[in-house]
Amino acid sequence: MPLDGMANATGRYIDLLKKTLARHKCPTAVLWVHENGIKYGGHCHLLFHLPASLADHIMRLQRGWLRRITGKPYKCGVIYSKPIGGRLGDETANPEHHALNLAGAFGYVLKGASIEAIERFELDLSKPGGLVIGKRCGTSQNIGRAARKRARSTD
Repeated sequence: MPLDGMANATGRYIDLLKKTLARHKCPTAVLWVHENGIKYGGHCHLLFHLPASLADHIMRLQRGWLRRITGKPYKCGVIYSKPIGGRLGDETANPEHHALNLAGAFGYVLKGASIEAIERFELDLSKPGGLVIGKRCGTSQNIGRAARKRARSTD
């Protein structure tokens, strides 16, 4: 994906995901980060909530989504997807294990954060995220800054 098309492609993917989840009466919670580097070029890391019951369905659909978005056939290895903690349902079966793995996943996608953020959140990994055109990262509105602020004010 050319750099100037990454933002649009990410938005279209998230829209397709959101519509699919809505059909199954499941809310969307997404965090995304754009990166660019010599080895992988422009790419996007997506963390999203997905009920175990929909995992196989979404896995089948997302290759088609990428074909629709890029206009190119799916290339093996473009999608690397696995559940946090290594297995579906880990969040309820083993919450402590899941929490540790979730922290690791957040640390990985936030590796290009500013020095201030790295220090504030005690992140272990720091690595430049490369040239990105447009926004580098974002979330769905239901977990975004305004939603978190509203949640804090009701506590």
